[in-house]
Formats: sequence, C-alpha cells, structure tokens
Amino acid sequence: MADLLEQEPIALFLDFDGTLVEIAPTPDSISVPSDLTQRLANLSARFDGRFALVSGRAPANLEKHLGGLPFAVAGSHGASRFRADGSALGRAADALPKVVVLALSEFAESNGISYEAKSHGGALHFRAKPELEKAAVEFAHELAAQQGLALKTGKCVVEIVGRGADKASAVKAFMAEHDFVGATPIFVGDDLTDEDGFTAAAEFGGFGVAVGDRPSQNAQYKLNSVKDVHEWLML
Repeated sequence: MADLLEQEPIALFLDFDGTLVEIAPTPDSISVPSDLTQRLANLSARFDGRFALVSGRAPANLEKHLGGLPFAVAGSHGASRFRADGSALGRAADALPKVVVLALSEFAESNGISYEAKSHGGALHFRAKPELEKAAVEFAHELAAQQGLALKTGKCVVEIVGRGADKASAVKAFMAEHDFVGATPIFVGDDLTDEDGFTAAAEFGGFGVAVGDRPSQNAQYKLNSVKDVHEWLML
C-alpha cells in the first residue's frame, strides 16, 4: 500500500465485519479493538480523506461499536451515506414497511434465530442455526418479492433492503465527491455483498481485494485474513 500511495492518489473503501473485525456468532458479539476508531481516523488522514467505511451495518450500529465515526461512512449496504464531517451524502433511503419488519421479527422468533433491525433494512442471522439457511432465504426472498424490495445474502445472513441499496452505489457517490475525483479506488471486503463494491472500483480504474476463503468473481487480488488486512494497510 505504501508503494501504491507513492504512485497515485488512492481512494480506499473498507468493509467492516470479516474485513476489519472478525466475524462473530451474533452481530453484537464482535470484538472491536479499543483504539480501532483512532486507527481508522489516522488511516483516513494518510489517504487525505479519500476513505470510507462501507458496511451492511447501519451507521448508528457502527457508531455503537466504534464510539464515533470521524471519517466517511456508508451503512446499510450503501443506502445511508455520510461524509467525514457528518453531513449526509444524498437522500436517505426509506425505512422498511412495518409489515416487513413484523414478518421478519416473527420468523426469527418462531425459529430461534436473530433478527437485526436497521434503519433501512432488516436482517435474519442464522449462524447459530445454519441448518435454517434454506428456509430463511426462501422466506426472505418471497417477502421481498411481494413488497418490491431487494434481497442481500451473506455469510449466515439474509437481509431485505430497498432497491438500489448496494455497495456499488456508495462507491459511485463518494467517487463523485471533490476530494475523491480522479483517485484510483480500492475496495476491500470479504462477503458476497462486497462484489458490487469490487465491480464499482474497477469501473473507476481501480480494483477489489477479497478477504478470506470465499471465491470472488470480481476482485483482482486477495488477502487471507483480517490480520492480513491490518498488516497490508499498516493499520
């Protein structure tokens, strides 16, 4: 990364779970280093502000774990975007209809899995019961189709979001910002939802870096683990 920064301006987009912190059995049981927020703020400064955390988590949830967000953030799979100064980038996506929230909550409760409520989506986590993957995905797929919404699948999670909520939209929105224009974007992520980010980075002349063992169709490079991400970024 140090060599790349010497060659040209770089815009860095990082996923959170499975990229900066290890995947945990539940969304709230992740282990976050106490100084990670400051380290990310320092990283953003190294990139002259051309940095954004791009996560499936809502910004409020990221703030809960990080204790603050002194850098650009795109949460809820890119649907909720904020500049480093806290100002909103674009119009916020609509919340899920109450009927969808209720259906997801009832499915989770009746099947003994976790439901994560988000400002712009709702997720079913079945890491504790992986045998329920097929049932959870089928249920969410049918519900999303009925309501004209989109479906996101990942590692032991399926989520219903509004259409157009994807990590490619986040990359494109930030790359239109003055500080990002002309930079080469790099998107680093571990999950299926990050494939959109890899593709968008390539469209702007950059590339994706896949983390972990999952085969990627759109990333040009690979890092094996969260530890490797930290080392590569000198984080």
